[in-house]
Formats: sequence, structure tokens, C-alpha cells
Amino acid sequence: MTPSGAHDRAPVTPPRIARIADGDPVRRALIERMVDVSRDGLPRMFRPERGGFAHTRCRTPAGGTELRGESLRYGAIVLLGARHLAQASQREIFAGADAFEHCGTLLGRRAGISNLGDQALIVWAAAELRHPELGRGIARLLELLPSDGPVPTVELAWVLSALSAARREPERAASVRDRLLGAFSAAAGVFPHAVGPAAGGGLRGHVACFADQVYPIQALARHHRVTGDAEALGAAARCAERICEQQGGAGQWWWHYDARTGGVIEGYPVYSVHQDAMGPMALLDLAEAGGPDFAEAVRRGVDWMREAPEVGRSLVDESEALIWRKVARRDPRKLVRGLRAGASRLHPRLRLAWLDAAFPPTGIDWESRPYHLGWVLHTWLGGA
Repeated sequence: MTPSGAHDRAPVTPPRIARIADGDPVRRALIERMVDVSRDGLPRMFRPERGGFAHTRCRTPAGGTELRGESLRYGAIVLLGARHLAQASQREIFAGADAFEHCGTLLGRRAGISNLGDQALIVWAAAELRHPELGRGIARLLELLPSDGPVPTVELAWVLSALSAARREPERAASVRDRLLGAFSAAAGVFPHAVGPAAGGGLRGHVACFADQVYPIQALARHHRVTGDAEALGAAARCAERICEQQGGAGQWWWHYDARTGGVIEGYPVYSVHQDAMGPMALLDLAEAGGPDFAEAVRRGVDWMREAPEVGRSLVDESEALIWRKVARRDPRKLVRGLRAGASRLHPRLRLAWLDAAFPPTGIDWESRPYHLGWVLHTWLGGA
């Protein structure tokens, strides 16, 4: 594996890989293999005719793969990861453009972007790339940021990460930070799925997912690095502690949490992106910001990628240059998640344990999404 700008000298192991490998050559080789697969696989997900990335790359009945849909959001996440690569690799990924140039293309779409999360990710990438159009991107972001009403927790966290990277609009960043902390339950140790009035209602209103935890951990840690905000770092540390307490015996990062208690409602699917990228990047950002060190939990999560015990194989596929999406139950219409959400709504400890035997997690989701490979690059090639 060759980090950015190092094609003409001996390869150097990036600091995060060296730290998590911790002298284990097998773990180091696994992480390096995932980085290489991500770099090589992203060009296969770009759609030049549409100027952006597919939403997913799926296995076909004939055994090959095909691209489906498109996603502006995923393209912005790819920017955050691809910027760490040598320029030649960037141009392979973006069909001739480098990350800076492709970022300019995305910023040029600002008038047509109506999704807060999409714009936040683009602004975050523009800030990291020091793009001259950053100011206009921030202006559009603030237009899209609602002053009241429920906002997805993930998207609000991305706004804070973007403004922290830009080091602009400190008052707006502080306001976003306040909204995140106002929704956080220190007793439960988790964030809800949405922030603001009317959030948390309905049959599934108490259900929060793993993404609702890791992106706020990351955002608050990054905000602390810029501002020295001890309360933000403390909330990030508490949430990290909670998800690490709940980690599975084989290193699994579980999927659904009860926002009222912090308990796990349903563990599956286990997403490979949580294991090899999202969990590690949040916990490493936290440690690098001066928070507690959860490196052992990161190692356990990464080790699940060697061979997922549920299916007896690795989801890293070098022959296709991708990482398959998840290990899941073979239940129709997400039945287990629905039943457990309803049961836990009636009582926080009610889990319907018989569902585990009825629907074991033995299925593989044969698709891969660009954001996954982008986060792998961002996680392992970046850092403080």
C-alpha cells in the first residue's frame, strides 16, 4: 500500500494503521488490503456519463456486478477519503479529475442541492481541500439548516464536522453543538435518531442506529479540537463508552439502540462499513482529540473483517475490488427489526429472544456502496 505522494519512495505505514495493527502483521495486512481494495474499487463505481458515483454496485444473477442509481452524498464522502491518495489514483477515481477539481464540480451544484446532509458533506470536503468556493458552499449550507423542527442526528453531526473543518461561523457551529448536546442522554449514553421538537414519537421513535452514535462522537471530538469545548468532548466520550460496552463478543458493532436506555434493541445487520471504517474513525478521532482511548475495541471490530463468524468468510473481495455490505438475518421485510422495535416500545427490556433462533444471521448482502470505500480511505489514511 502506498500513501499519497509516495509512489517514488518506499511505502510507509500510515500512523493509524500502525497503531491499530499494534505489531500484529495479520491485522496490518488486513487493513492495508481494505485500503487497496477501496482505492482500486472506487473507479468502478464512478459513472462518467452522469458525472458522479453510483448509489450501489450489486452482484447480478449471472455472477458479475452492475451499477445502480446515483448518489451525490456518496460522492462527497469519497472526496473526503480520496484526497489522501496520490493524484494519479485520484484521477483514476474521478475519471480524469483530481479530488480538488471534482469538489469544485460538486460545489457548483449548490443551487440545486436541497438536502442538508449532502451539502454538509460537500462543505466538509471543500474545507479539507481548502477550496476557494468554500464560502459559497457554507452559505448554501446555512440556508438549508432549519432553525427548528426535527433534524436527522447524522446530518446535524455532519454540519458540525463541516463547520469545524472550515473554522468559520463559530456562532452557528456552537448552536449546532448545543442542539446535539441537548438531545444526548448522558444516562443512556446514546443519541436519538432525530434532534428537535416532535422527534422520538411513533412506534419506532425510541430506536436509534449505530450511525446516530458514531457521527456525533466524531463531530463533537472535532469541535473540541477547534474550540477546546470540554462538555462536547465529554459527551462524545460517554457515547463511545456506551457503544464499546455493548460491542459483540466477536467485535460486532450492533445496529439498533434504545435511545431511552442505551440498550441494544437488535444487533443485526452487522455492516462491514461500521467494522472497518465508521467505528474506527469516530473512536480514533475521539482519542486524537484528547478523549479516552478505545483502540482495543477498534481492533476487535476490525478483526471481525478477517472472517465474519456468522457466515464463515471475509466480506473483503479482492477479485471484485469491493467489500460486501453486511451480514444479515434472512427475515422477510426486516421482520425482526420491526417486531423488536414494537416490543421494546411496550417495555424497554422486551426483546422476543425466540427470534434469534428463528432467523439466524446467515445472509450476506451482495452489494457495495461508494461511501463505504471512501470512509475506509478517510479513516486509515487520515487522522490528526
